[in-house]
Amino acid sequence: MKKKIYSLLFLCSFAVLEGCTDLKEEVLDETLSAAKLTDKQAADGIIAPVYARLPDIFLHTNYFAIQEISTDEAILPYRGGTDWGDNGIYLAMHQHTYQSTDPNLRNTWNLILQGMSRAITAINTLPTLNDANAKVYLAEARGMRAYYSMLTLDLFGLVFVKEDLGETSKILRGEEAFQYIKNEFLAVEPNLDATVGPGRLSKGAVWGLLARLYLNAAVYRDVYGTPSFKADEMDKVTEYCDKIINAGTYKLSPDYFSIFNSDNHSNPELVFAVDQRAELNGHNRMAYFSLSGDQFPLPAYPNANGTDGPAITPDFYRTWVNEYAPKDPSDVDPRFYKQNISAYSNPADTCVTDVNFNMNRGILRGQQYGLIRKNGVFLKCPDGKFKVGKLFNDTRNRPTVPVNFTEKVDFTTAGSDYSSGYRVLKYEFSKKSVSGRNFGDADIVIVRLADVYMMRAEAKLRKSNDAAGALADVNIVRAARTTPPPPLTSMSLDILFKERGFEFYWEMLRRSDMIRFGKYEGTWTEKTNTDKLKRIFPIPQTAIDGASNLPGYLKQNQGY
Repeated sequence: MKKKIYSLLFLCSFAVLEGCTDLKEEVLDETLSAAKLTDKQAADGIIAPVYARLPDIFLHTNYFAIQEISTDEAILPYRGGTDWGDNGIYLAMHQHTYQSTDPNLRNTWNLILQGMSRAITAINTLPTLNDANAKVYLAEARGMRAYYSMLTLDLFGLVFVKEDLGETSKILRGEEAFQYIKNEFLAVEPNLDATVGPGRLSKGAVWGLLARLYLNAAVYRDVYGTPSFKADEMDKVTEYCDKIINAGTYKLSPDYFSIFNSDNHSNPELVFAVDQRAELNGHNRMAYFSLSGDQFPLPAYPNANGTDGPAITPDFYRTWVNEYAPKDPSDVDPRFYKQNISAYSNPADTCVTDVNFNMNRGILRGQQYGLIRKNGVFLKCPDGKFKVGKLFNDTRNRPTVPVNFTEKVDFTTAGSDYSSGYRVLKYEFSKKSVSGRNFGDADIVIVRLADVYMMRAEAKLRKSNDAAGALADVNIVRAARTTPPPPLTSMSLDILFKERGFEFYWEMLRRSDMIRFGKYEGTWTEKTNTDKLKRIFPIPQTAIDGASNLPGYLKQNQGY
């Protein structure tokens, strides 16, 4: 039997890269013998590209930007009046005035469709291969196609359905789209492996995605309306959350920030994640994105610094303060902050070895301390250890201005300065980096066990206002952490929404949460737009143009 091998180097045509919706790919009509690949090599080679676009989708300026900067959690002003200007796209994202020409939306769209295209390639090729792993790989490829469809539905309100790359995709929206994704996940679940780890689609991963899909079903079927949560769908959320919890495979991590450490691939809280291990050329920039240009995380790299990107909004910060007043949230909740630089509490600790230097984690406020860099090199103490002290804006040519993060951050001149806004360092800088900033090797979380408990809590509230059951689930998560925050004593949807903010900030869940909880049309720092049509993003204009040869095929979303 003649077997076609799809090019692994040039899977996507130029048209796809420019936004065409046809998902066409170049096919090399070669026999396996001509390619000199065994069936096992071919199977391994065809499944890898199915996952390969995930790191690019989850890049800080792609999925992260549109899921976080569009919400009350993150804001990115023109730093110093010029930096991160990018023609105003981050201002527009935060203010809900984004347009179909936004390059971050276009990049995210293209990358998701490329991932889907590669999944279709695998779906068509794997059945022709005589390899023991082919059945599992086929289930993974089909499940990943459903996951990519779930992303397009959540972000853009539509799903593309096709079985062969030569076909024109059928477009589904609303209830049809939800049913398609659900049925695809259900079809592949029996054939998935339960033990492949968080970087591949496992049974646990599909259970988690099904729970998330059912939880958001009311939004997906009527994205501009008021969600009507069905009791049977909330039962399904509970059912799939129970499967994960009862499997015994996953455990809540006592150390909250270890979930986001550079070696987190083996953390038992991860259910599904973007595999970013250094040996796989991980390259996320989640760690450096928010930090000051004068914060240097790794002694081995004196040229690797932060970029003064997004900060948390004062509105989001105040939810923490109001929750724990009169105490400071850092004294009560281990998710808020973790001190690793001892000079913060003992100014005399000014010398540290390279192996003992670790950045503080969580929400960073006030005067910052760290490695002191002058003329391109780090200062050292007489004993050869690295000098640690107060940081100043040397890289901004302001050597007398301290790096002192302020609560205030907005689009005014003062609110856009380099030190405005409290920053977030949730993901750890890589210990194996080859550059210090670009090659983060912490797996990026897609689903973790804490979210499973929180989803189950929400389903209990939405089905029958089971506040006691929901409270128990939330407090299980709280109690699991070392020096845990005090247990909550009451539960409601508003309390749960706030708790999800505490637990999952900076994890790219906020936009979807805000829409589901009816908060996305609210007002917060620099955002007053209440237009419901902004719940989903515009289809990139390049995609509309690329499908212009099919009149009426790809219609722009309302309001754009």
